[in-house]
Amino acid sequence: MLMDTKLPYYNLEIWGGIECTINRVNDQFRDQLDMAGHYQRPGDIERMADLGIRKLRYPILWERHQPQPDQKIDWSWTEQQLGLIRKNKMIPVAGLLHHGSGPGFTDLTDVDFPVKFAAYAGLVAKKFPWLVYYTPVNEPLTTARFSGLYGLWYPHQKNELSFYKMLLNQLKGTVLAMQAIREINPLAQLVQTEDLAKIHSTTLLSYQACFENERRWLTNDILCGKVNPQHFFWDYFTRLGIPGSSLEFFLQNTCQPAILGYNYYVTSERYLDEEVEKYASCTHGSNGRHIYADTEAVRTGSQVGLAFLLEEAWDRYNIPLALTECHLSCTREEQMRWLKETWDTCCDLTKKGIPVKAVTAWSLLGAFDWNSLLTTENQFYETGVFDISNNKVRATSLKKMIYSLSVKGNFDHPLFAAKGWWHKKKKNEELVKYSGVEQSKNVPPLLIIGRTGTLGHAFQQICEQRSIPYIAIGREEVDILDQQSIISIIERYKPWALINATGYVRVDDAEMEPLPCYAINVTAASLMAGLCLKFGIRFMSFSSDLVFDGSKKSPYHEADKVLPLNVYGCTKAEAERRILAENPSSLIIRTSAFFGPWDKYNFAFCVVQALQNNQDLAMANDVIVSPTYLPDLCHTAMDLFIDEEEGIWHLSTDGILTWADFGGIIAERAGCKKHRLVFKPGSEMGWKAQRPLYSVLQSDKGIKLPPLDNALTRFFTQYTL
Repeated sequence: MLMDTKLPYYNLEIWGGIECTINRVNDQFRDQLDMAGHYQRPGDIERMADLGIRKLRYPILWERHQPQPDQKIDWSWTEQQLGLIRKNKMIPVAGLLHHGSGPGFTDLTDVDFPVKFAAYAGLVAKKFPWLVYYTPVNEPLTTARFSGLYGLWYPHQKNELSFYKMLLNQLKGTVLAMQAIREINPLAQLVQTEDLAKIHSTTLLSYQACFENERRWLTNDILCGKVNPQHFFWDYFTRLGIPGSSLEFFLQNTCQPAILGYNYYVTSERYLDEEVEKYASCTHGSNGRHIYADTEAVRTGSQVGLAFLLEEAWDRYNIPLALTECHLSCTREEQMRWLKETWDTCCDLTKKGIPVKAVTAWSLLGAFDWNSLLTTENQFYETGVFDISNNKVRATSLKKMIYSLSVKGNFDHPLFAAKGWWHKKKKNEELVKYSGVEQSKNVPPLLIIGRTGTLGHAFQQICEQRSIPYIAIGREEVDILDQQSIISIIERYKPWALINATGYVRVDDAEMEPLPCYAINVTAASLMAGLCLKFGIRFMSFSSDLVFDGSKKSPYHEADKVLPLNVYGCTKAEAERRILAENPSSLIIRTSAFFGPWDKYNFAFCVVQALQNNQDLAMANDVIVSPTYLPDLCHTAMDLFIDEEEGIWHLSTDGILTWADFGGIIAERAGCKKHRLVFKPGSEMGWKAQRPLYSVLQSDKGIKLPPLDNALTRFFTQYTL
């Protein structure tokens, strides 16, 4: 049997887990692993093993294996996967129900649910008698709240009695499941997971906060036999109409977990406030006594944090702990900061003698539609340790971080000098913006060369939003054609990475000024690339769709041959070649036709401004492009840069249309008439430089920007003329 080996010297393990919910809303079941492509894609287990993780929370879910009662179960795929897990020296923690209500022949209110569930658990144990660690039901209290109190998940009840019945049904199912499992394997151990919550409130609502803060412990209070006639909830249950015999069952069949697994998210701590007008309507609710908003405590600065809550759990139960889900849906550096902070917190607790066994890197393959709590199919994907968007598997910087934590017990990065957004104080109801320039005096900054251009300005905005320490400089501080000038800047600021946001971008003027265009786009860029290699600095630069001639008539991918039609395109193609020759680890982003809300030098602004001023504006009706929303471009490029990606990558918004079509859509979105838009062939536009008639970009490397419709919606909420 697979048992624990000796803990590493720092007494804390890295575990892994995949978001595997099979969730039911009305009569529709949705399977996260099906959406992630895990069932069809080979190699996932080996990729997870390469992280150095010691245990893997892995699903053997009831709904997938036994959709019909008495159905003969096909174990072949699961047997293969578990075999690979063992072969790769990981220990599985088997999950049998994950935010689900069971197969269609039962649900959480079914009085026979516990027996049916236990029968399935017994079948799992019989098939895989070597399994030791089990989480029969993940987060039963959370699932009961969402299914029985809030009505979000099946069976969509919204009352206290249903909520508590669903909770007790899941817990009775857990007890009976462990009994059935232990008939096969007496050494089986229960790893019981639950949300690590804490409720904060105004003075008026302190009574509600106190009630919920007692309720949050119910899962393990019940399993450990703590809910007896002296427990607060004993009388509460019986007053609701729950028979005493239902509660006596747990006193007679205590099922103390071997490890208490707690899942702590940035949203786990809540704040209750009767001044509902301050908050979005989706946060409003009532307990029958007061109407109040239930919002994230992090937004009010009232959270107590992970260390405090884990100490509370240890003091209450004196059972070894594990952080069984650590994940943040955010930008890459914030994901890294969240994991680093969690790891450091748990290390500190172990030093104090609190037995925290592990931190679990959750959502290794990412997750889908959790921004709507799985209630809608909105195709919202949040990356995990691996980014599987666009049907590719791409390791993020979290892979390197997790491996280092597993092997060395530590990982550092210049981006850790800034705290995560959850630490920011509030000012006038908005999170205070981060001053990268001020902070960068004390930490290695990101160096942006090309401060005043569209790209340079956009990256400064991104760095401010993402708390990335940076220095942005312009031509008055550095001569990008002078090697010694660039060296002086690098030695002065000692950056960890450099973004080349400079460029000669006047496509038509380049036909008359080929030498200045070449100097800026090729010579300067290759100089910077070579010096970054010399100083051990990451380097990113930008290229264009105009490296192609447009003859393909289908989206261009990274490996397609470049055949530029004009001087500007020639310099960009040559820059790509020279940069990678000088510094093969450079990241080059090819993009096209970007527009954004932060300056007025782009097509979208020109269209709106011309129409509002009742001016004609000509645009080509036969030149097909993929317009790119600048904030999405910069955010994604920054993630790729932090992930240490190399080579040429295509980044463009998901949309294919002519300039004329694009102009018409912008006019409609702006509420303007289109009669002043003049559509004509590109050959009649008066361009000095020839343009390709088709230059749509797509990536073969597993990256995809949001669609154009989504980008335009955000553009029109942010821009000002």
